[in-house]
Amino acid sequence: MDHLLLLLLWSSGTQAEENHMSTEPDELRLVGGDSRCAGILELKHEDWRPVAGRDWTLRDAAVVCKELDCGSVVSIRHKEESLARLQWWIRKDCVRSGSALRECVVSSYTDFTLNLTCSDSVRLLDGTSLCSGRLEVRSNQSNQGWSSVCEADFDQQDAEVVCRELGCGAPSALQGALYGEVEAPVGSKEFQCGGHESALLDCRSSDSARTTCSPGKAVGLTCSESDEIRLVEGGSRCAGRLEMKLGDWRPVSGTDWNMPDAAVVCRELDCGSAVSVELRQESSDRPVWRISSDCLQSESVLKACLTPSTSTFIQNLICSDLLLQPIISVSSMNGVSQVHQQGSQVFRGFSFTITCSIQPQYPGGSFHLTFTSSSSNAEHNYTQPPFNHSAHFLFPVAQPAHQGNYTCVYQVYVFSHNFSSESHRLSVSVSDPPEFPVKVVFLPLTLLLLSATLYFYCKATRGQTSSRQEDTELVNYPLDVGAAEGEGDVQGVHSTPSRI
Repeated sequence: MDHLLLLLLWSSGTQAEENHMSTEPDELRLVGGDSRCAGILELKHEDWRPVAGRDWTLRDAAVVCKELDCGSVVSIRHKEESLARLQWWIRKDCVRSGSALRECVVSSYTDFTLNLTCSDSVRLLDGTSLCSGRLEVRSNQSNQGWSSVCEADFDQQDAEVVCRELGCGAPSALQGALYGEVEAPVGSKEFQCGGHESALLDCRSSDSARTTCSPGKAVGLTCSESDEIRLVEGGSRCAGRLEMKLGDWRPVSGTDWNMPDAAVVCRELDCGSAVSVELRQESSDRPVWRISSDCLQSESVLKACLTPSTSTFIQNLICSDLLLQPIISVSSMNGVSQVHQQGSQVFRGFSFTITCSIQPQYPGGSFHLTFTSSSSNAEHNYTQPPFNHSAHFLFPVAQPAHQGNYTCVYQVYVFSHNFSSESHRLSVSVSDPPEFPVKVVFLPLTLLLLSATLYFYCKATRGQTSSRQEDTELVNYPLDVGAAEGEGDVQGVHSTPSRI
């Protein structure tokens, strides 16, 4: 309905009215919010009317924040009215072309008004995204002046507050002149944030001891945006329903998405490449963030493309890198496997084991061990199923031919797809046992065994002699002839061969 009215008005010559509209600061305002930089957007032309812009993105809203001298855009909402009424419609294609707002306005009946929140006291300029740029702080509320901040007067906790105030993720880079050289700040404040404040001006501050700041030392800040995107209910952080956060978490809808669009999300999540993209329908409408394919391919970050909407269609993705990386290690049966900067070392003639393991994620799967010999460059492959998420590949006798590089690959079939993850490369060298361990370890061990053998032999011998004496005394004590008879038996036993 809105688009039909728009076309009718457009065809009836409303273009002539557009060119006479002005967007001077006193003809554009945000009302009903907590500050002059938040609320329903209204435009004055003959009378004040709300502004409609149902398909606006965060990037489009940033233009309005700039017009209002309100810093960076934080959030965008559509407020639904009970009845359609006459409003000013600002065409987003006109805004994106760089035209002034007064050249982009038409009159329209609609039941959606545009609700914006801009930062009141901080902004990021000349960055690569809405969450990066050179930091400026409103220096004087009366004249609405802006000033950059000296790097020496700003720390990580201050940066955390700014990123939070702008609706972005945690700070990922903080450096002077990160986004170009500017005139050095004069009369900068030194902020003393605890890191928990919701706005920079809520922090304690003091006038900096510096009257000027060296050129190239104005704070440049980059806030992470990966904290504001996730895949949920897919069994892995790299699979599931796509959700994004802009004030609140909402599912993402994008009816025209294809594999290249899904690849942008997988890259943002550090989840490899896209495996599948699917639009699933739910039973009822719910608030969503709508992202068009055109915007996704033209913008450097996802956040700039968010448009609030409602839909029953939710985007579901599977990315390739949904497995954790397997761990590879080597151990030797002689217990003297050594680790050097160049890799691990085992001794020739002794057995060694290559172990592949992975943190529990999915049942089943298989481990594939690949060995590339350093002498012949020949490649050997071995496969085992996991037991307790590990596999042990035993090499009974280490030989020079076993010297080379080993890698583990874990493969598993989930979500109707085959996935694999490769470990880091493990370099193994084979060397002769050093002389020192033979003398110090094996020789003492041999002497110890020999001493123990002699000890037990002597003890057993003394035990037998003592036993015979005790038996003789025990038997002969009451009978005097027992001893002579006994001696005769022993002798008889010993003289038997001479009679044969």
